[in-house]
Amino acid sequence: METQTTKFLIIGGGPGGYVAAIRAGQLGIATTLVEGEQLGGTCLNIGCIPSKALIHAADAFHQASSFAGKTPLGIQVDVPRIDVAQTVRWKDSVVRRLTGGVAALLKKNGVNVIKGWARVVDGKTVEVVPSGSGAASEPLRITCEHLLLATGSTEVALPGIPLGGRVISSTQALSPTAIPKRLLVVGAGYIGLELGIVYRKLGAEVTVVEALERILPLYDDELVKPVSASLRKLGVQLHLGCKVQGLNVAGDAVRILDTQGKESELSADQVLVAIGRTPRTQGWGLESLLLDMNGRAVKVDDQCRTSMRNVWAIGDLTGEPMLAHRAMAQGDMVAEIIAGHKHRFAPNAIAAVCFTDPEIVAAGLSPQQAEHAGLDCIHASFPFAANGRAMTLEASDGFVRVVARRDNHLIVGWQAVGVGVSELSTAFSQSLEMGACLEDIAGTIHAHPTLGEAVHEAALRALGRALHI
Repeated sequence: METQTTKFLIIGGGPGGYVAAIRAGQLGIATTLVEGEQLGGTCLNIGCIPSKALIHAADAFHQASSFAGKTPLGIQVDVPRIDVAQTVRWKDSVVRRLTGGVAALLKKNGVNVIKGWARVVDGKTVEVVPSGSGAASEPLRITCEHLLLATGSTEVALPGIPLGGRVISSTQALSPTAIPKRLLVVGAGYIGLELGIVYRKLGAEVTVVEALERILPLYDDELVKPVSASLRKLGVQLHLGCKVQGLNVAGDAVRILDTQGKESELSADQVLVAIGRTPRTQGWGLESLLLDMNGRAVKVDDQCRTSMRNVWAIGDLTGEPMLAHRAMAQGDMVAEIIAGHKHRFAPNAIAAVCFTDPEIVAAGLSPQQAEHAGLDCIHASFPFAANGRAMTLEASDGFVRVVARRDNHLIVGWQAVGVGVSELSTAFSQSLEMGACLEDIAGTIHAHPTLGEAVHEAALRALGRALHI
């Protein structure tokens, strides 16, 4: 068996792993990255990027369809049609450009990329079985000084409804060969609703089943309300507080149980299971390390160190929040620590975005979370109905909300719901990381006309100085 030696060995080429590798290369650390499938991991290949590409295509088609009737804008078109195969090819081309860019950056920074499946032998040794076309048949042994685990997460299966046939996961949902007439989505979290809305806009009849009594349980009621209204407007059917029992005997319907214990069937041509993700801990030898765990996740400290010396873990493998930008920041930090820099992972906030229609973004504490934390806070919202740019975009639903301490006006949280508000996440995160107060935002000139003016006005309103409401 061939043996290689490296200082820094990374298992997993997703956002966390490849960022750690690029940064390590920039810092002059001999680095090897092992990835069994495609560089970019879930995010670039079967998650963030392809889903947002389909969301854009579905939005464009839905808007074009609305132009087939009379519109306030005066635009009239014939009834549009969509070539789903071409849409998927375009989505795949976006993914290829991004993954190709990652490969080029790794090469530029001297990272040794090995395509293969890694299995941990011990904290210093990994065996790799090559994968892909033309791969060598002999496994490779790699020894290292520092081992970084960045294996990501996998989709959670639903007992009683195994994947296969008409039952699909979000991965299959991102590469449709055709749009089903009736799609049933199991799970009303962000993945289920994002894809459910895509399929509805592309013409499917969509039904969503959720065991909890509400959609998007990670966000408060005020933020979720505009999304619920949009779902009703789109014609998406919701069955909340209902538990999925499995498929019927014929396999063409899903059996559900409501809160009163009454069972019924919902017909579906396709069933999308989207009930969440779990750390990828199986199939690559993690158990051999005997690391401390937090449930299903690997336990790490504020430098992403595991319980074994010089073994590190980042991203989804370490549990919630399972966000690509969190993994990237952790990977960058680990590389710098190995290079001798002083660093720790202690962000004031990590923004979370839900790309539904409308979008939701949250960073820091909501009013309810601040209260539960024992903080005496004030909060204020500014509606997009009073924002000029939102009106010109026909996007006046939603608002921006700020949460700040009552005593010194230190901002502890931002939330927004509306069209395009994901782009406000940068301003939210920056103000929280820089320790901004309401007066800092109120005293900053915001460009007009922009959606960002709602950020300014929310701060002004919290100070009792709102200008446009």
